[in-house]
Amino acid sequence: MKPLNAQLEDARVAVARQAVDYSDDVVAQSLVRLTKELGWCDEERGPFGRIVPRGARVCIKPNLVLHENQGPWGMEPLVTHQALIRAVVEAVLRANPRQVVIGDAPIQGCDFGRMLQQMGLDTWSTELMQRDARFKGIRDFRRTICTVVGGVRQATENLLPEDEFVLFDLGRESLLEPITDQGQNFRVTCYDPRLLAARHAPGRHQYLVSRDIIEADVVINLPKLKTHKKAGLTCALKNLIGINGNKEFLPHHRIGGPDAGGDCYPERNRIKRALEYVYDRKNMTSGMFTGRFWHMMALPLHRALRLMGDEMGIEGSWSGNDTIWRTCLDLNAILLYGRVDATLADEPQRQVVHIVDAIVAGQGDGPLAPQPLPMGLILAGQNAAAVDRVGAWLLGYDPERIPIVREAFGQLRYRLTAFSGADVVLVGDWGTGRADELLKAGKQSESIIYPAGWRDAVRSNTEV
Repeated sequence: MKPLNAQLEDARVAVARQAVDYSDDVVAQSLVRLTKELGWCDEERGPFGRIVPRGARVCIKPNLVLHENQGPWGMEPLVTHQALIRAVVEAVLRANPRQVVIGDAPIQGCDFGRMLQQMGLDTWSTELMQRDARFKGIRDFRRTICTVVGGVRQATENLLPEDEFVLFDLGRESLLEPITDQGQNFRVTCYDPRLLAARHAPGRHQYLVSRDIIEADVVINLPKLKTHKKAGLTCALKNLIGINGNKEFLPHHRIGGPDAGGDCYPERNRIKRALEYVYDRKNMTSGMFTGRFWHMMALPLHRALRLMGDEMGIEGSWSGNDTIWRTCLDLNAILLYGRVDATLADEPQRQVVHIVDAIVAGQGDGPLAPQPLPMGLILAGQNAAAVDRVGAWLLGYDPERIPIVREAFGQLRYRLTAFSGADVVLVGDWGTGRADELLKAGKQSESIIYPAGWRDAVRSNTEV
């Protein structure tokens, strides 16, 4: 088996090039090529034979964000495709683990059962559990779900007991600590800010992570490559948001613009500031009548912003968002170093590998309304930062302008890499060489659609 420290040191990202085709045979063949290239494959025990020890507990973490695309573009650019999920599960079972579970925490408005049904994973999962007792099914990690009635969020709480989670407090070691004050400025869209303040304050930074993740010996991360309004892109690093059970543990941005100490939007804007106030009042009420009142108050403010030509809104959807990358990298540190007693060790505690669905990537207003971007690629690597640097290049970004990618290579207390971004190496179907050199040489496609707030992070064709 590969040593756990190898995931900090392995700068390789393998690329499998294939047709834009999600048929089971094509995807399974690409997976075999990737795992052979990276040395994960064992002739007897299959594609993960050198990654998954016999008797291991394995958790597979896809991107299962929502049951329907908020635009008219369907499921392919929205979620990790079921063909890749099935191929990975079947390959892992060949390695003879003790148990395999799939899990994710979608957004709270996701209809989990409907999503699995649309993907064909409900029947597949049931039949596989009946055939193989090692497979424990697909788990919804959310403790809270909600519906929106008349513009007002109606929540159902405590769906899972707290003992199915591990409560971590990173304290002053959190990457959020340098931007934390007593002002209760952290926000998540459609969520009561007082709940975030109870979890994130000076010297206190808590996350509630599924035990299925923390008790796993091996975690296989299966993100979908997409542009992302708040983080620039979502890939291996951002996908870890879904290991946490409740949204109040996940700061996404800070209220106000930079002039007021926030990172919600780039410039002073009185209409946006008024809209933030209205949404705070709406999110802090539990009454339907009061919530409806504040919802109606927000409508003319939204109309005014549209008339002004605003494209960014008030959700931290721009390249100056200095919050979301910190939350995501905190969770990556917990994934690597977190122990079942809720402390962080000095050495990695589990094997983590990353396999990215970029057969059809997502572009435009991801993560919830992505348009299809056919690429015909699957990526794999042991290091999330290395994988995401390649993902950023593939989406036409300059990786140094994407905070979640750039900062993952930093000198962090809990290191995510032992190498620099310039050391990332491509292997596989595109040949072997330094990723920056191979990918920078490629002509940037002018047809990729980007979130409005991240166009300044796009690499131009003159940048070589």
